[in-house]
Amino acid sequence: MADTHSGHDEAQLRAALEHAHHPTLALVLVHLTGDTSFLSARYQPVYEAIGGDPNGGLSEEAKAELREAVFKAMLDYWKTGKIVAKPDRATIKRMMDYCATQPIPDEYADFAMHELALDGRDKLRPGKGIEIDRKQAAAFKVLIIGAGMSGLCTGIALKEAGVPFEILEKNPEVGGTWYDNTYPGCRVDNPNHLYSYSFEADHAWPQHFSTQDQLLAYFRGVAKKHDLYKHIRFNTEVLGMDWNEDTATWTVRTRTKDGKEERLTSNAVVSAVGQLNQPKLPDIPGLGSFKGPAFHSARWDHSVDLNGKRVGVIGTGCSAIQFIPEIAPRTAHTSVFQRTAGWLAPTPDYHERISDGKHILLADVPFYQVWYRFFLFIAMADGPLAYLVKDPSYNRLDYAPNAEAAKLREGIEQYIREQTEGRPDLTAALTPNFHISGKRSIRDNGIWAETLKRDNVTMDTSPIEAINAGGIRMKDGRQLDFDVLIYGTGFKASDFLVPMEVRGIGGKSLHDTWGGDARAYLGLTLPGFPNFFIMYGPNTNIVVNGSIIFFSECEAHYIVGCVKMLQDQKAKTLEVKPDVFDAFNTAIDAANAEMPWGYATANTWYRNKHGRVAQNWPYRLIDYWTMTRTPNPADYGFR
Repeated sequence: MADTHSGHDEAQLRAALEHAHHPTLALVLVHLTGDTSFLSARYQPVYEAIGGDPNGGLSEEAKAELREAVFKAMLDYWKTGKIVAKPDRATIKRMMDYCATQPIPDEYADFAMHELALDGRDKLRPGKGIEIDRKQAAAFKVLIIGAGMSGLCTGIALKEAGVPFEILEKNPEVGGTWYDNTYPGCRVDNPNHLYSYSFEADHAWPQHFSTQDQLLAYFRGVAKKHDLYKHIRFNTEVLGMDWNEDTATWTVRTRTKDGKEERLTSNAVVSAVGQLNQPKLPDIPGLGSFKGPAFHSARWDHSVDLNGKRVGVIGTGCSAIQFIPEIAPRTAHTSVFQRTAGWLAPTPDYHERISDGKHILLADVPFYQVWYRFFLFIAMADGPLAYLVKDPSYNRLDYAPNAEAAKLREGIEQYIREQTEGRPDLTAALTPNFHISGKRSIRDNGIWAETLKRDNVTMDTSPIEAINAGGIRMKDGRQLDFDVLIYGTGFKASDFLVPMEVRGIGGKSLHDTWGGDARAYLGLTLPGFPNFFIMYGPNTNIVVNGSIIFFSECEAHYIVGCVKMLQDQKAKTLEVKPDVFDAFNTAIDAANAEMPWGYATANTWYRNKHGRVAQNWPYRLIDYWTMTRTPNPADYGFR
């Protein structure tokens, strides 16, 4: 038998096919048989905006036909080891249209082909294909701050290019947010087959939306595979950095866990500390006066026993909605304090494990993983933006930006009513009064309403007056006593790079330059701070279209391109031109003003203290991908 046999027998293959995403089977068949009739209307999926059949409404007969065809094709493949067809570009375009359920615009062709990576995912590694003079690169050192998802990605890209680098990490391990956040129920809210590096796509995820421990293990595994640990200084906090104009270098001040301070020199610095790394405590009088244990979800105190305790939770953002269902069953009573509800995003498989059968398909059926990931990518890429674009002629703009968005909102409102049936108080509490995407939406499989209906759980939407030694005093005069307080109040997203002190040309402070209103060109760089790059910087957060890892890969690729650009210009430094910087940010602000997070009345971390949306990217994924493929020398000044 050929080496292509996976070790599974025919019965196991038949059983595995029962767990298939059937539209993916149609695409696999084009490779295995060359028969494009599987892309016909009979097998074409149609997806609904909310819930619906994950197989796109295919008939049982059509699904059975696809399973049988793949079964027979796999038996042939096991015998011969040969893929029958290598689709040409026109056929692949047709296959991608099938995934998107509509023709993909021509401008997407190169972008989609790159993301599909039929020739191998290794080619997606950031920095791949950028021709850098290795001898020159060896003399250019980069310091990366943070060994989380973005920092590791940048290290991999620089290593690919032969650029020396060192990663400075305050924690004793890699992982960033997946190391810091260990609260009960912590998990990703992007499908894991999309929330993973494109060049390290992992088919072995145990769940569709995996938990913190699995994510941490993934990033550890990637760091080991790419031999990054030898490049990382752990337990090393960056205090600040200063630009030296005479030497065209950065001096980075660090402090180790034992208090030892050191100064390091580099030609460039990449900040990869992210937006969501500094916990935000609520602005409530009396904070700190509570006599019992009190902690933020991002700094979970596992020494505190919650069994049989009266627990007060302030905040109902994404983290709180993950940990409250986990702790509520073991507390005497859990009181939940909500200021602003977030829109629920119905996700039936949010807590579901991936079946053994599906793992077999992902691991052993040729091209199944490639096309399954592409289905996820194209579904979550730029299509959802259509629900956010204003239609000036629509007569319900106070309710939704367009007719399709109104249908979506009506559907989610109905979902909330169904989840809270018999509890009109919860229906009112969980139904936002602002446009969808006005603040971050929340994945939900029904467990949130189910938890709030428990006899030992109370949802309180009344204003809090103060925190005191016993617990919480409400503005309506009630005193609510607790044994433990937990703050699920998010992060200081607008305080980019805090608490580091960054001083650029002339000793100018970055935080003084920003004045609490962070801006950067492409989210990456700004005038006055040469050879300095910010990963997951201002206006690079994506709200509805895709995974943040996509942006980090684009940014890492761009940074390597900037190193090459320095070589091409025979320069030591690059600095974005002020007019380029200003034009970019003016356009970003205008585009964000037209998005729900720009005009909705919701209380949201998307806006900073000045009221400006400093976090979100208002455009398409293809736009950021295109902008970051190759740096434009005309955007920069060189020295």
